[in-house]
Amino acid sequence: MNDRRAFDRRTFLVAGAASLATVAMTPALPAAAAPVESPVAAPALLRGGLNAQTRRFDTRQVRGWAADTWRSLVAMTDPRTGLPADNITEGLSVGERSGYTSPTNIGGYLWSTLVARELGLISRGEATGRLIRTLKTLDRMEHHAPSGMYYNWYDEATGKALRTWPDSGDVIHPFCSSVDNGWLGAALLTVKNADRGAAHWASKAFDRMRWDAFYNDNSDPEHLVREGGLIHGGFFPFDHDRPGGVYRGTHVGGEPVWLTTHHYDTVVSETRITTYLGIITGQIPGKQYYASWRTFPASCDWSWHEMQPVGESRTYFGLDVYEGAYTYRGMRIVPGWGGSMFEELMPDVFVPEARWAPGSWGRNHPLHVRAQREHGLDEAGYGYWGFSPSSNPAGGYREYGVDALGLNPDGYLSDQEGTNFDPGFGDCRPATNPTPTYGDGVVTPHAAFLAMMHEPAEAFTNLANIQRDFDAYGRGGFFDAVAVRSGTVSRRHLSLDQAMVMGAIGNVLCDGVVRRGFATRAVENRLRPVIGIERFGAGRA
Repeated sequence: MNDRRAFDRRTFLVAGAASLATVAMTPALPAAAAPVESPVAAPALLRGGLNAQTRRFDTRQVRGWAADTWRSLVAMTDPRTGLPADNITEGLSVGERSGYTSPTNIGGYLWSTLVARELGLISRGEATGRLIRTLKTLDRMEHHAPSGMYYNWYDEATGKALRTWPDSGDVIHPFCSSVDNGWLGAALLTVKNADRGAAHWASKAFDRMRWDAFYNDNSDPEHLVREGGLIHGGFFPFDHDRPGGVYRGTHVGGEPVWLTTHHYDTVVSETRITTYLGIITGQIPGKQYYASWRTFPASCDWSWHEMQPVGESRTYFGLDVYEGAYTYRGMRIVPGWGGSMFEELMPDVFVPEARWAPGSWGRNHPLHVRAQREHGLDEAGYGYWGFSPSSNPAGGYREYGVDALGLNPDGYLSDQEGTNFDPGFGDCRPATNPTPTYGDGVVTPHAAFLAMMHEPAEAFTNLANIQRDFDAYGRGGFFDAVAVRSGTVSRRHLSLDQAMVMGAIGNVLCDGVVRRGFATRAVENRLRPVIGIERFGAGRA
């Protein structure tokens, strides 16, 4: 089994803050696998008006939230390079910028600029100017030339790759992360299709990116993974100080690099955006999507994971897939590793997963959102909801989530006390804490904004309540997280989290602007036949 526990989102994204190539088409959708109706109807994106499910949704207020969120992103961005800092504190002054950025942060600023344009916060000319400035800087930044992939950390004021941390002086060994570059690549493809003036520069960067650089296709008998192949966590292009967990090799030619022995192996994960990009460009086969676990097996020799799943096996692209799901509050849900909104919904900002794959994501996304809401309001009794990795109100950074929605037995937990839900594993392992009493729950606004793409009214009410009840809002929009019982607020803005806010609002208020930019007809023709045939085990229990 691949050890996911050694890596997490912020290993690649904010460690210092808490620091279409032409190919044969993929197979057509078989007649026997016609789209399956979702058992939970997800509301349509808003198109100039509000449907019955969104009557408590105040468009003007959401636009105001977007304007303030954009202010924080502008404050984070160096006007000479067009690169956003990783984070900034509430004062929004130049001196409060973090001093470093990542490919994910740069991608987030790019798609946020498109949303700001569509909302009328900036003119089309200003938007194009901002995009070109950032992309020209990106073009001259040091990167791994054989793959076209960027390193993990750069100075936002100069664009230089960092070799030491700005605050501590600790050594940084450049690392090319599959997740980090995935979000940058998604942004580049979106800009390429959505802004004519910046398209040349976006294409230049996107077209040289080799997603197969991260794809272990099992061609090396000494480093075999699951049938169908998996995505590496990434690679070190230079020698480094990491003891173990890597091997010398290359999937795209050039000098060998140090590839991680860690691979992403669950489908409810942010790394599926990297798989999507590989499928879209023809660099990764569609079967790789089905190599990832939906859940781990239900047998007793796998009883270490969170709970015993239910489901059946099906075959896609010649691979046997166990369509397992976890049972929670009358729902069957395909879990992520930690049970966070980011894992579930971030790729959905770009790909209309619920529409293209109604039998899988069309079931799971609404149920995941409902489960997060019910956990916060009913099970834990916090009064608020939205759980995802964020700033820790007590300091630093931490993964938060709904434990029951994650495979990780140690959990991404929803409160400061680390209350661990343990329902046991059928007859294999007894329950130790099936009905926990929760403490100081931590909610992060970006999770509720992501949920707005599926429950607009409920998400709006939740966010309005957070703004009303806590000192959780400033000139730059919502602060990153709130511990709701103590009222402790993390009074800073993270550029990726603010970009998730902008992306979700853009999809809800601007006719799916981010999805329209990314999910073109060409993209749909390649990706939809792959993901659209699947039926998850998700649904009513």
